[in-house]
Amino acid sequence: MSEPTVLADGAILRRAEPRDLPEILQRICDLAEYEREPHAVETTVDDLAAALFGPAPVVFAHVVEAEGRIAGIAVWFLNFSTWTGKHGVYLEDLYVDPACRGCGYGLALLRELARTCTANGYQRIDWSVLKWNEPSIAFYDALGAVPMDEWVGYRISGTALKALSA
Repeated sequence: MSEPTVLADGAILRRAEPRDLPEILQRICDLAEYEREPHAVETTVDDLAAALFGPAPVVFAHVVEAEGRIAGIAVWFLNFSTWTGKHGVYLEDLYVDPACRGCGYGLALLRELARTCTANGYQRIDWSVLKWNEPSIAFYDALGAVPMDEWVGYRISGTALKALSA
C-alpha cells in the first residue's frame, strides 16, 4: 500500500479506509447528480465495504482528505488486456467536490493511479467520460489522454441481462 502524500495545500492523498465509506458513498452520489442520474445509485456502505475491504478486495479507492473531509475520490479496479498480456486499471469514478476543483486534487489522484500502474507493471488506465462533460474532457486531453473514438461502449443489464442468462 502506498504511503499518504501531503499535497501543497496540506490535503492528504491516501488509500481509502473503512472510516471513509460514508463520505465515499456521498461523493458517488454527488457524481451521479452531476452526471444527471441522481436516482441511479443503488450501492450502500455495506456494498462498498465488501468490495473495498472484504477478504479478497476487487475494487480499490484513493481519497483526498482536505480539512477533515473527503474532497475527492478515485474508485478503480483491475482490467486485463489479452493483447499486452498485462493488467491495467479501469477508473470507475473520479470525482472532486466542486468547492475543491482547481486545487489539483483530480490531477493528484490520477498521478497516484499512474504511479500504481508503473509500480505494478500495469500498462494503462482506462475510463469513460460523458460526451457532454466538456470540462472533464478538456482536463483529460491536457494530460495527454486520448479518446477511444473507434470503440463504442456497450452494456447489458436489467431485464436484458436476465433474458440473456436464461
